This record gives sequence, structure tokens and C-alpha cells, in this order.
Amino acid sequence: MKGRELPLGGHLSELRRRLTISVGSLVIGTVVAFAFYGVIFDVLMRPVQGVESLQGDEVVFIFTQPTEMIGVTMKVSFLGGLALAIPVILYQVVMFVAPGLTGRERRYLYALLPGALLSFVGGVAFGYFVLLPPALRFLLTFGTDIATPMIRIGNYVDLVVTLLFWMGIAFEVPLVMFFLSKIGVVTPRALARQRRYAFVGAFVLGALITPTFDPVNQTFVAVPVILLYELGILLARLARLGQKKDSKGMVPYRSSGS
Repeated sequence: MKGRELPLGGHLSELRRRLTISVGSLVIGTVVAFAFYGVIFDVLMRPVQGVESLQGDEVVFIFTQPTEMIGVTMKVSFLGGLALAIPVILYQVVMFVAPGLTGRERRYLYALLPGALLSFVGGVAFGYFVLLPPALRFLLTFGTDIATPMIRIGNYVDLVVTLLFWMGIAFEVPLVMFFLSKIGVVTPRALARQRRYAFVGAFVLGALITPTFDPVNQTFVAVPVILLYELGILLARLARLGQKKDSKGMVPYRSSGS
């Protein structure tokens, strides 16, 4: 594919091949995760181990429908398979779009791939070890002098997975900002001018992904997101070092016909 343009049929064939490989890796990963679903459940429930109500009762997980537990198990297996297949899927996406990029852009993209995976894992780890324990402790102990918590397993899994996923995405922001600045789509100056909107967006994101409506937990999420945005601005500035700017401080992404 390199060095020549494919017709529409060739692009569709290439897309089909990439999708087949991605779906195949997802199916294999899901089967592997299903074989170890007990271990996955143990990992997901570990943050609430030791959490007790005011009466000293431990948290009890329940399911209220005959098909709920098998449904949750399949969801956990699918998400575990997706986590295992992410490197393969990401590679297939990059290889599909790479021919449309310049040689310089491809080099930057290939160099950032390991960092993107590590950033996502770092965000998930931050959510799991730092954010989840205090948030869950607050949720599962608040009002226990009135009622005993018996949590539906499906609701708990949805809550944990949603929070961990979005924290992983948030940790990708600095690398995305670095890449876009490196190829000339955005400038550090433009990113800095949008800082106020980024701050508001961080608290909105905190309100959406935190399990509580209190400002403490929202701030607990928003502050790392704000710091990640500031890190992204710093990386964007590093990306533009040595690059020529025009009179407005902008670098054209590409020139066509000139």
C-alpha cells in the first residue's frame, strides 16, 4: 500500500481485513477472559473489601433477576477481552490510517503508540487505586445508620468500569495534544487560550463519571484532569520547539496547491 493509492474497492478490502483481525482478537480475548472471570470479579470487588456499615455489616452483593448474573459475567468477559485486544485493535487502526499520513506524521504516530497504551493503563490504575476506594467507601457507608446496603452486582460493575474507562481516556489527553501540536493542527497558544473552558469541562467530566454528586469527589476527579491538560500544553510547547511560526503564531497543517 505504501507509495501508491488504492481504489475504493481496495480501501474497502483493506478495511474488511483490518476489521476481521480486530474482531477475531476481541473474540479470542473474550474467551480467555471468560475462562478467568472469577479472577476479574475478584479484582473489581477488591476496592470494597473491608468496607463496613456503621453497624459493622460488610457489603453484600446481590442479583435480583435470574439472568442478571450471567449477563454481568458476559459483560465482564467482553470488557476483559477488549482490554486484552486493545493493542491489536489499536495497531490495526494505525496501520489502516497510516497510508494517508505523511512520513513525518507516521513516525510521530508510531513513536506515540507505546505511550498511548501506558497512559491508558496509568489512568485505569489511578482510578482503581486512588479514586475508587474513597468514593466507594463514601457511597457504601453513607446512610447505613438508616438502611443496610445490599448492592446489585450489575450496578456495581457498571459503576466501576465506567469510572476506570473514562480515567484511562483522560490520561490520553496530553499525548493527543502533543501529537496534534506536532503535526500543526493546534498550537500551544490556542490551547492555553482554551484553558478556562478546559477547567469547566474537567468539573463537568468529574460530575459525569464520579459516583457521587458531592463537590469533594468531583474535585478529586477534576484536579487530575486539569493537571493533565496543563501537562498537555507543556508537551505541545515542546513539540513546537524549532518549528517556524507565521506572523500569527500559527503553523499551517498542510498547504495544498501552493
